Amino acid sequence: MRQRSKGSAQSKPSSRTETSNSEDTVVLVAKRSKYVILALFVLVAYGTWSVYQHQFLNLPKPLGAEEVGKRGFSEHEAIKHVKALTQLGPHPVGSDALDHALQYVLQATETIKEKAHWEVDVELDLFHAKSGANLMVGGLFKGKTLVYSDLNHVVLRISPKYASEAAENAILVSSHIDTVFSAEGAGDCSSCVAVMLELARGVSQWAHGFKSAVIFLFNTGEEEGLNGAHSFITQHPWSDTVTMAIDLEAMGVGGKSGIFQAGPQPWAIENFALAAKYPSGQIVAQDVFKSGAIKSATDFQVYQEIAGLSGLDFAYADNTAVYHTKNDKLKLLKPGSLQHLGENMLAFLLKVATSAHLPKGKATDSRGKSGQDTAIYFDILGAYMVVFRQRFARMLYNSVILQSILIWTTSLFMGGYSAMVSLALSSLSLILMWICAIGFSLLVAFVLPLVSSSPIPFVSSPWLVVGLFGAPAVLGAFTGQHVGYLILVKYLTKTFSRRNVNLPFVVQDDLAKLDAERWLFKAGLMQWLVLLIMGNFYKIGSSYLALVWLASPAFAYGLLEATLSPARLPKPLKTVTLLIGLSVPFLLSSGIIIHLVATLIGSAVRLERNPGSNPEWLGNVIIAVLIAAIACLTLVYLLSYIHISGAKVPLITVTCFLFGISLTMVRLGVVPPFTEDTARAVNVVHVVDMRGANDKKQEPVSRISLFSTTPGNLIKEVEQIGEGFVCGTDEPLDFVTFSVKYGCWSDKNANIGWHELDIPLIHVENDTKGDNRVTHVSIDTKVSTRWTLGINTDEIEDFQLKGGPEELVPIGDKSNADGWHIIQFSGGKKAPRKFSLMLFWANNHTRKSQKKDSNTEQPLLKLRTDVDRITSPTETVLKKLPQWCSLFGKSTSPLTLAFLSSLSIDF
Repeated sequence: MRQRSKGSAQSKPSSRTETSNSEDTVVLVAKRSKYVILALFVLVAYGTWSVYQHQFLNLPKPLGAEEVGKRGFSEHEAIKHVKALTQLGPHPVGSDALDHALQYVLQATETIKEKAHWEVDVELDLFHAKSGANLMVGGLFKGKTLVYSDLNHVVLRISPKYASEAAENAILVSSHIDTVFSAEGAGDCSSCVAVMLELARGVSQWAHGFKSAVIFLFNTGEEEGLNGAHSFITQHPWSDTVTMAIDLEAMGVGGKSGIFQAGPQPWAIENFALAAKYPSGQIVAQDVFKSGAIKSATDFQVYQEIAGLSGLDFAYADNTAVYHTKNDKLKLLKPGSLQHLGENMLAFLLKVATSAHLPKGKATDSRGKSGQDTAIYFDILGAYMVVFRQRFARMLYNSVILQSILIWTTSLFMGGYSAMVSLALSSLSLILMWICAIGFSLLVAFVLPLVSSSPIPFVSSPWLVVGLFGAPAVLGAFTGQHVGYLILVKYLTKTFSRRNVNLPFVVQDDLAKLDAERWLFKAGLMQWLVLLIMGNFYKIGSSYLALVWLASPAFAYGLLEATLSPARLPKPLKTVTLLIGLSVPFLLSSGIIIHLVATLIGSAVRLERNPGSNPEWLGNVIIAVLIAAIACLTLVYLLSYIHISGAKVPLITVTCFLFGISLTMVRLGVVPPFTEDTARAVNVVHVVDMRGANDKKQEPVSRISLFSTTPGNLIKEVEQIGEGFVCGTDEPLDFVTFSVKYGCWSDKNANIGWHELDIPLIHVENDTKGDNRVTHVSIDTKVSTRWTLGINTDEIEDFQLKGGPEELVPIGDKSNADGWHIIQFSGGKKAPRKFSLMLFWANNHTRKSQKKDSNTEQPLLKLRTDVDRITSPTETVLKKLPQWCSLFGKSTSPLTLAFLSSLSIDF
């Protein structure tokens, strides 16, 4: 039999012809050069990093006032505002520093008003919100009521002087002045306030041509539960004129401020894409944020849910590990960060404020649902933004899905039984690839806490995950796929031996290898097709990535490789097929993947919402599974090229070396898990515990509590601090909004720094029993204007809260979480401290609050009051706290002094 030679040297399987008498026999040697594979891996690594650099690290040059003139945006001017605000130190609600910050912003806006264009009307309002209650139930707010009092905001409205109708059609630009108690807030969010001030200065020179007003809201109370935005939307007279909301936020320090929430109307994001000079935004970030993977919320949620507005939500996300810690400081703010956001925002505002087509009316209904055709958006290298609507996306996805199914059906029909079995076996290779990739990575995740002083040793050096998890994931993916490949080759060899009996066995074997390689490549197409179908069904915005990872390789394969005829013998896959097929997918996803992984790694410092409630390896497991999934999704095509190459041994050697060197560096402590600039999140709280007193004389129990939201024990920290700390799980501590199941405590000098007059009081004024039992309770928080109250909803059906004569929380439906409704209160210095609580008991109530696994009965009420005071024993601990540690602030955490009280059911 005469058979045409297949393949060529090196990049393709080579061929060799042997002649015997009058019969020519062709022997195929299925072999691809290892140097080609090496070059492909180098190209992927270099290209991936280059895309990330261009997309996320390439910042514009900061400009001075002289370069931009009156109408441009200057980072040099904006950075002056950041410096002034950060020099005040932390400025949480109720602090003197926040009063100074408000005064600074007020003076800056007055200067803008004085220097505005003569045809522009600038109105300035120092708005005082006396009190209010935020009853949102979405996301983090289920089972909570956020009550506030005595908040002050600076509100600036800029509109054309001779077009009064513009003031009734306003665009809101919002951010917050306040910080958490532990951070000076260079990123979160002095940088946002600075950008807004510089934007307002520029807009005040342009607004004479506007058709809409622009309102700049500098609010306070955001860090305590989005209270500033809520008070503006529900109480300020200008709020009724707002038709679009733009929120500026930060969950890190600097870098590119990208859009991570848009909509629900697509008009804003569509116009941003047209106007922005350096567009940055990914719907992938929106999908991740809305999934709840990142436990956070922004003022944008208030604008969407309460006001029914549409718009854009921006955030700085570089160096997320410093979020809400002492390291949120000016020196880490990258040059060009403010220029990037400022120029984008100025161009966007000039476009939309001069438009006659600004959407009006509510974007969502009373339930927060939207009937809009939402937008899918992503930027390309930070230079171009692609936006298309969900309706078009569904049409496109459905078309690709139907065509893919048609091609697969036709191919399987023509290939017959053999093709179906080959598809099943290639799908098995995918399953094995996922199992081995995740398995290898998980093994490392469980080993790391045993060999490292920290279970997450890669936080300060994120590149370590390449060796710790990336190398095992790639090795596992290849191993699993190779096992599937060997099974597939064995089956295909039998198929070719039956179909081509005249071919020599060695030829049949090599043909089987070539066909197996092609089936593995096509299995990658099947993988992405399944993901596209699922994403399309659930309307996931980031499904466009599945489309490009399916369509681009499929196009290259169809153009250069495909044949529907089973009679033709398989050809070697061309290297150019891989290059053409993967260029677009890597261009669109490389930067996003690196940025997402870096963000999640940084978030690991605050992984433990209830310290000690999760195993130490959980953070590692999350990162390990993510890295393994990325390897399986993005390398499935490339790995299919290796099995007939000489690169198998080099691949195993390189991955093992990377893993070994990374693990050795971690084991020897060459790379510390935390540094002074990337600190571990810890909290030091002086706790005064009066739970169970119930108006009876009881000596308070006082201690210094040390706990961490970062996984891992605190032994190393306690050894450096001293002060008699004992660590463990023996004394769990209930802080109402969260529980510390693992922590450290010390009673050394804990009886000083506070007074019994500071202890809050819970007193039952009246109790009317019967079928409709009602209990009147008075609460005196004494020196605290920030407190948290838990109400047992297994016993209490409804309640009413008053602060003096004013009703703060009315009677009505209340959500609950785990049997509790939580009231979080925060306010300024004039906020009330005495409250009246009316409790309406559930009819025929039973003791549901009796724990099934405990003999301890849950109380009826539990109260924590916070005081921003550093007592002398706390100060001693803070001075001895290692430099790699930082206090971590959030709305649900106590300040440095906390009082605990409760009221039992049988009071």
